Amino acid sequence: MIPLGGLGEIGKNMMAVECGDDIIVIDCGVQFPEDNMPGVDLIIPDVTYLAERIDRVRGILITHGHEDHIGALPFVLPQMDAPVYAPLLAHGFISAKLKEHRATRGLTVESIEPGETYRFGDNFQATWFRVCHSIPDAMGIAIETPMGVIIHTGDFKIDHTPVDGKTMDLAALARYGTQGVLLLLSDSTYAEVPGFTDSEQVVGAALDRAIRDAPGRVMVATFASLISRIQLVIDAAVRYNRKVSIVGRSMVDNVNVAMELGYLTIPPDTLVSLNQSRRMLPEEVVLMTTGSQGEPTSALVRISNQDHREVTIMSGDTVIISATPIPGNELPVSRTIDNLLRQGATVLYDRIALVHVHGHASQEELKMVLSLVKPQYFVPVHGEYRHLIAHAQLAWDLGLGESGIFVLEDGDVLQIADEGAKVVGTIPVGPIYLDGVSARDTHSEVLSQRRALSKDGVVVIVVNTDKRTSLPSSEPTIVASGFMDEDETEDLFQKLIDTLAGQLRNHGQSPCQPDELKSKVRETARKFLATETRRRPMIIPILMPE
Repeated sequence: MIPLGGLGEIGKNMMAVECGDDIIVIDCGVQFPEDNMPGVDLIIPDVTYLAERIDRVRGILITHGHEDHIGALPFVLPQMDAPVYAPLLAHGFISAKLKEHRATRGLTVESIEPGETYRFGDNFQATWFRVCHSIPDAMGIAIETPMGVIIHTGDFKIDHTPVDGKTMDLAALARYGTQGVLLLLSDSTYAEVPGFTDSEQVVGAALDRAIRDAPGRVMVATFASLISRIQLVIDAAVRYNRKVSIVGRSMVDNVNVAMELGYLTIPPDTLVSLNQSRRMLPEEVVLMTTGSQGEPTSALVRISNQDHREVTIMSGDTVIISATPIPGNELPVSRTIDNLLRQGATVLYDRIALVHVHGHASQEELKMVLSLVKPQYFVPVHGEYRHLIAHAQLAWDLGLGESGIFVLEDGDVLQIADEGAKVVGTIPVGPIYLDGVSARDTHSEVLSQRRALSKDGVVVIVVNTDKRTSLPSSEPTIVASGFMDEDETEDLFQKLIDTLAGQLRNHGQSPCQPDELKSKVRETARKFLATETRRRPMIIPILMPE
């Protein structure tokens, strides 16, 4: 078993399970970039290991339709054409994604139902079972192998009153536990949190009150794939005679898919266009929008920055951010809230109102699953390293021996054999940064250059050279951007010109190669500016033959 993503981090979940000549893959998700990744659009797992063994990959098994579990498929499948098996709602989202990216040719995506069993090669037989999460149709997977049964919970919580009325199949877990389970892979995201996770119905009551009491227009920002939450908002809007308009392409797409598949129940004439909503009284309108994580291009962020073409904040608006910031997104979310407040909106968010509950099990639910399954071996998955450690501690407290608990990170290779289980090595696993149409690995010089530019700016040094000898023919010219204020650089750059002129004179009079001259200019300028300013701008030498 090899985690290709999702262990020691939040996002890009992907797990490879290998037995004999067969490999199956569980989930294929993206991760969203942090502030220190300028120009990066998405982060995906490195699937080199699988691509090199594509003749053995029997299928990609999906647990649910969140981006961190399906978002990488349009980028991964062209590298490794493998059939995809997904719950019905996730199947709808995946099909729409592949069509959008024009990646549908020859690809197989099959929808599955809870309780369905599929054979994958000679060594795997997988059965999906229902779990509760923050999206309908979330499932865990039981995988029968020659060594025993592997249980992957997927993302889950134990919700006895889910919005769709479909509770987690604990009986299936108990049944597998009675028969014997070789390995349990279980969601660790909230393993640090004591007690139980609140039901989605708690949020429904809070959203109902907020929409009922709002004096004017209501905006609700949440994840585009959080279909259960969207249903709660629509139900409240209908109760209080409000129309609903969807803002944000990804949410529009997901709502359309969910409606088509029957996962959203929306009375006729409830949904209206944005143009229609603008002609209505504010107290008659609810806007559903993306941007709960402070994504720079999302609808809510553009509204908060006053650069959305169709929506502006009005006096009396109530904005509900129905989500908790993913680790790393706290600052952009706070910035968005501040901008909305400055424009006069009332903002409700998780710290001051119960407008969000997460979809992950807390400690008592995790202990319940561990107790039901009673695995021989346990690997906590889906979480940062501290989450994995906290989950491992829960297993230890319940009596699972140290030799049966493995806290892995991406790339670790866990081998289970008759004589026991052990980590036998690691493989390179990325990550891979998607940058427009380009894919870059962690060693990309482009990304490091961008970080330098964003931190210390750029200094361009133009050197006129003799066409015949390639030697400098006059003093260099220096321009800068994002480095220092102009009044700070006047004397500094003159000193740098003098230093460069001296170094270049000492270089000699014999002809030199352009690359050699550029290197000399760059190194001299780098040392000078580091000494004088304690800054390290990107230095670009340009040679101008004359």
